[in-house]
Amino acid sequence: MITPAFELTQDPDFLTIIIRVPYARASEFDVYFEGEDFKFYAKPYFLRLTLPGRIVEDGREKASYNTDEGTFTIRLPKEVPGQYFEGLDMLTSLLAPKKSRSAKPLVEEIAASAELSEEEEEEEFDWEIEQTPYEESSESTPPLQHPYGFGNLRSGVFQRLQDELSDVIDIKDPDQTPADERRRRRLEAEAAKFEPDHYLADFFEDEAIQHVLKYKPWWVDAHKKLTALQRESHQEHDTHTFVVFSEEEREQLRKFTNKSYLLDKRSRHHVYLGLIDILLAYCYEICVNEGDKNVESSWNIRKLSATLCWLESFTCIHDVLVSFGRRVLCYPLYRHFGLVTRALSDTVMILQLGKAAVLKCLLDIHKIFRESDPAYILNDLFITDYCIWIQKIKSKKLAALSESLQKTTLTKSHMGLELEELEAAAVLVQEEENALKAAGTVSKQQLLSSESETSDSEESSSTSSSETEGSDSDEQESSTSEDGEINSFQGTLEEERTAPLIDCNGLRQGTNTSALGVTDGTAEASLQSVSLPGKLIEELEMQMHSAMRLSEQPGGLATVSCVSQEQAENPVPKPDRFSEDAAGKGSFLEVSSKPNPLLFLCSTNEDED
Repeated sequence: MITPAFELTQDPDFLTIIIRVPYARASEFDVYFEGEDFKFYAKPYFLRLTLPGRIVEDGREKASYNTDEGTFTIRLPKEVPGQYFEGLDMLTSLLAPKKSRSAKPLVEEIAASAELSEEEEEEEFDWEIEQTPYEESSESTPPLQHPYGFGNLRSGVFQRLQDELSDVIDIKDPDQTPADERRRRRLEAEAAKFEPDHYLADFFEDEAIQHVLKYKPWWVDAHKKLTALQRESHQEHDTHTFVVFSEEEREQLRKFTNKSYLLDKRSRHHVYLGLIDILLAYCYEICVNEGDKNVESSWNIRKLSATLCWLESFTCIHDVLVSFGRRVLCYPLYRHFGLVTRALSDTVMILQLGKAAVLKCLLDIHKIFRESDPAYILNDLFITDYCIWIQKIKSKKLAALSESLQKTTLTKSHMGLELEELEAAAVLVQEEENALKAAGTVSKQQLLSSESETSDSEESSSTSSSETEGSDSDEQESSTSEDGEINSFQGTLEEERTAPLIDCNGLRQGTNTSALGVTDGTAEASLQSVSLPGKLIEELEMQMHSAMRLSEQPGGLATVSCVSQEQAENPVPKPDRFSEDAAGKGSFLEVSSKPNPLLFLCSTNEDED
């Protein structure tokens, strides 16, 4: 027989059951309901449900069939109008459990509801497990297989799966390793795996981490709506309206086999604490990948959960949080304490939304592991049982669990990895580096300023030197031009001295030039020598600012006169040998008989003769 797809809804007076039976003969179907039992048969489909409330046959029941969709819609009246049926979306728990085919069951379930009623009577759930002293077994006693899995109900599984063991869990030979030894090895592996450099890098350069922390999964909005509704009406509301299952998730719920779990008090504590551990790892995975699934999703969930990776059995909520925090700081890509606190707050919200939200998360984990090889083993050990078990527990248990989780504090000092010391040391190093950088910047600026001042002084000195060189060159040019002028004037005087002279009466005077007093051979040598004595150079420099010019006297005589230094700025024309009077008659120029110091330099070879 085939179990058909079905869905249940309700209103204050009726329970509606929608059953999808494609390719069935609609003319031949049977429906039976009484109290909490409901049965439907349409070949080849058969459905049997155990309802969370009682229904009654009073003539108001109604059934219809949609041939286009192939669905039956059955409306059944409630025995107590206005009663709310809880857990209608828990499809697996509604399916009737399978009965044992053996003549006498090895383990008989007596009053299965008695266990649930016992849990319901416990108003305050104690999440601390009673500790028992460890007792060593004698050498003669054969080694026992230590249990693991959901509620520690499994053992001997990994003896048959040695090839897949290393890819799924971190512990070797779990069947022969007790719980205390598993915990000790786990702590040693986490301490060896912790990398301070990786942690500090994510601590200081947390741009990517702050980005993923802004992501809001679906349960954030659902929790806001629930909180707002509770504030308005001041009463508790069912979370079914805020959590919606997809058709794929409904199909998976129908595939699960409904069964009961015989758990003692200690095993129930292990199951609840393991649920927190798995949800924390799942919330981290959803946050860092922003809701998208990838090839690392399966690895992240099972690596961060010590329940899945080390088959750990926790004894208190604080141990669960410490284990999860340590593994977040040791294994994944993003190792930041902010991700630990974010996963903690998300887990609290999921638990407050009720078992429907928890079941939706578990179904997502089941799908991730189902599509990952060989992580599917963890579905058989944990997730499938969690998906079936969570549908049968009371919502107030999850509310009490979320309250206890919210009150539990977790700090960096609880991690046992000296995080605060590492951060303080890193901050000091960073401050020292910043101080050195600041000092280097100041010294660099001072060096640049001193270099700029030096360059400015060099430019000014070069400018002054260039000006000095320019003035010197100007002086040299002026002295050269004046020397040339004096030499040319001396040559003119020499020509005039050797030319026949005429007095004012027109008579030719004698050519004896001894009267000029320029016959000393020493003077001639000093004139021909390139290097002159120092005093003579100084006198020449003083005389360079004066010039000589010939002026014609009123009586027709040409005399040599000195021009003052103020008049020397005007260019002096080169004296002509002859001058013409107004009548056009030429007259010879005569050198004045007044001695001139420059004439001492004007000695020629004729004087030596």
